[in-house]
Amino acid sequence: MKLPIEATELKCFINPCLMPVFKVGADRDSLGPGRCCRERGVAAAARMGWAIALHGGAGDISLSLPPERRLPREACLRHCLKLGVDALKSKKSPLDVVELVVRELENNSHFNAGRGSVLTSNGTVEMEACIMDGNTMKCGAVSGLTTVVNAISLARLVMERTPHIFLGFDGAEAFARENGVETLDASHFITPENIERLKQAKEANRVQIDYTQPMQKNEDNANPDGDSQIGTVGCVAVDNEGNLAAATSTGGLVNKMVGRIGDTPIIGAGTYANSLCAVSATGKGEAIIRGTVARDVAALMEFKGLSLEEAATCIVKERVPKGNVGLVAVSAMGEITMPFNTTGMFRACATEDGHSEIAIWPSMKD
Repeated sequence: MKLPIEATELKCFINPCLMPVFKVGADRDSLGPGRCCRERGVAAAARMGWAIALHGGAGDISLSLPPERRLPREACLRHCLKLGVDALKSKKSPLDVVELVVRELENNSHFNAGRGSVLTSNGTVEMEACIMDGNTMKCGAVSGLTTVVNAISLARLVMERTPHIFLGFDGAEAFARENGVETLDASHFITPENIERLKQAKEANRVQIDYTQPMQKNEDNANPDGDSQIGTVGCVAVDNEGNLAAATSTGGLVNKMVGRIGDTPIIGAGTYANSLCAVSATGKGEAIIRGTVARDVAALMEFKGLSLEEAATCIVKERVPKGNVGLVAVSAMGEITMPFNTTGMFRACATEDGHSEIAIWPSMKD
């Protein structure tokens, strides 16, 4: 028996951006497996072409950020954006593209992932990553890595070579060795800059954002609950056929407890992709997990019929407390949005029609 979808918009006393909407005259059987009215509309719409967006984290990024901290990150974003654009132009799949870009970000010590991962309270690294294919909704995630050079590639292997989605700590390390993934001694990931960051965080008795400016012991605004850790890196991409993928990688919070897991490897929190959009979030993991940030962007598009920009803006500006989140997202139609409710977010994007952007702080139009 076919169950008709209600033709009227449901009225409820909640945030209007969360009110569900369905199209008239549709029934679930006529839409095909796993497809909703919104997805059918996207498939039929004229696409804008390929698009890519990436981030190097957001947070309380001072406008007076020293050039020696700003310029290398901007240069890396520019390099990684070109790498991703060239890959899309050469017809690589979005899944290959986001892995490629995030690997490059992981290999750059200026970002909090891979080589630049921040340290736990014990002075060790515990890296995590996630990757998701919007076309198949297959995904893989890893946490607690101490020796794996590129966590994002291990996450993809979890997706492709195991019946599982998420591996962590000793099991993930063993899986990496079994599959010939490149590993290095844990000391490779412990940089002088991150040793100093940990020292500052311990002196201030805080779990600290990567981009937080150094604090003195006598400063009284230290927050023992922690700031947004927004040194996370991520990438989302869509090709000319509307296929989508998302990838995110991080070292977590400065001075975090050993064993802490953030939003990055949790599907629907820090990373998500389906046939409508791909999202990579960055911010305070606990706030992003509570807000199911990445999935909610897709859900607003799917059930409310919002555009990508409307959905992402609603989540970032209304659902998550200020100072806690930023994200990059692309839609199947080639749209891009990069909202954040922090002071700034290292970000870059490009589209097939020639638009390109590399930025840190809000633009004038914001």
